[in-house]
Amino acid sequence: MQYESERIEYKSQMTDDIYKEVIAFTNTDGGVIYVGIDDKGNLTGIDNVDETYTRLTNGIRDAIAPDVTMFVRYVLQDNEVIRIEVGEGSYKPYYLKSRGMNPNGVYIRHGASSVQASSDQILRMIKDSDGDVFEEMRAATQELSFEEAERTFRRYKVDFSEEKYIALGLRNIHDDQYTNLAMILSDQCQHTTKIAVFGDEANITFKDAKELGGSIFKQLDDSYAYLTLCNRTAATFKGLERVELSDYPEDALREALLNALVHRDYSYSGSIIINVNDSCIEFISIGGLLPGLSADDIRNGISQPRNRKLAEIFHRLRLIESYGTGIRKIYALYKECAVQPRIEVTTNTFKLVLPNMNASDSVAPNVPETIEKVPVVVTPQMKTVMDYLAEYGEMTDEDLQELLNIKKTRAYLLARQMNENGLIEIVGRGVTKKYKLK
Repeated sequence: MQYESERIEYKSQMTDDIYKEVIAFTNTDGGVIYVGIDDKGNLTGIDNVDETYTRLTNGIRDAIAPDVTMFVRYVLQDNEVIRIEVGEGSYKPYYLKSRGMNPNGVYIRHGASSVQASSDQILRMIKDSDGDVFEEMRAATQELSFEEAERTFRRYKVDFSEEKYIALGLRNIHDDQYTNLAMILSDQCQHTTKIAVFGDEANITFKDAKELGGSIFKQLDDSYAYLTLCNRTAATFKGLERVELSDYPEDALREALLNALVHRDYSYSGSIIINVNDSCIEFISIGGLLPGLSADDIRNGISQPRNRKLAEIFHRLRLIESYGTGIRKIYALYKECAVQPRIEVTTNTFKLVLPNMNASDSVAPNVPETIEKVPVVVTPQMKTVMDYLAEYGEMTDEDLQELLNIKKTRAYLLARQMNENGLIEIVGRGVTKKYKLK
């Protein structure tokens, strides 16, 4: 009798450890498990062959995912030993259903032992089985929730029932596992958007910074709300006529943000970077252009979506129109501006720069440069905050949220706006931060 090896495993009796051995063989190069022989190669026999055989076949079918039964063959030897022939699986990684597709549930063969696979090994198996299209690959994390996605789909009157998950691309058809597209839409999305506000055009002196996470839909809403606060309004005069002009066209901010979120390469773990200064806003997304495309192609409206199913979902929600129209729309909005948007591409990044339309070097020659800031408008919420501070002197973040019955993000944005408008001052940072009247 041979010793245990990379392809041979002995078990004196049927135990749940056998499921781990089957998984290890299917995730590696296959092998044979003998039940009724101890680890020294001695025949022990099986106490109850029929009961063991039934428990074994049912357990392997029910305990392992994806379905591994097509790669397993059972041979009864002399009514004492069950020989389990395990082939290499074609839809790795296989794992214990009770533990999920993570190192605690995925095993590989290492020498004569079955050991837990590392996270990198699991990702490599997924890529080898599912191909290179990131959004279609199985997500390494399967514990996902979709509260934000459900709210977004409901807002745009589009069905988001579980019956639609496969059609939308959120689950695969092989074993009903969540895909990376589902992870991107989920509340557990691992990618973030970072926005930084600088006091100089070299983007060195920080004034404020924010990292926004959660579902891609939440990042879209929160990022747009934050950028809206950064989008100041100025007034120009043509004779007696007063003309108000925002630093950036709202539609241009929207299209630039959507472009960054929909077309970034999510196979990288880095964040979308948005840099804001007095002269421009830079939208920097991970992933350069797809092969065959140039920056001129993008400016002319030619587009090849990197994340086809993600783009289809945004199109279904009417957040984007059709491929390539967003960039063309941005350039159309800047048609009369002396300084045009620009696209900068490297191997792994795509940068879209929107000029500040109220910056002195961006004003078109035929537009007067007499500019005055629009007077501050005090909203009812701001008035409530100011009345509270007039009476009590100071307040915390928690006081502000409770006073206005608003969430943390909205409270932060409101306080920041009031501070920039000179209505309140912010004292301290973190847990010691308080707000006072200016």
